[in-house]
Amino acid sequence: MTDRYHSLTVVLEKNIRIDDAESTINAIKHIKGVLSVKGNVADANSDMAESRAISELSQKLWHILYPQKED
Repeated sequence: MTDRYHSLTVVLEKNIRIDDAESTINAIKHIKGVLSVKGNVADANSDMAESRAISELSQKLWHILYPQKED
């Protein structure tokens, strides 16, 4: 069995201003498989858990609103 990553950490070369980081954040958001990107997260584990929970609930709600038709 192969190990799986649940997140990747990006370390910036130096601290940058929020407005300067906007283009970098937008670029990361366009990478395949990226669910969310946020800067200056105090507790990364809780942020990842919240993002996953929101994503899971959104998918469930989508399937309720638009159920797949059985053939």
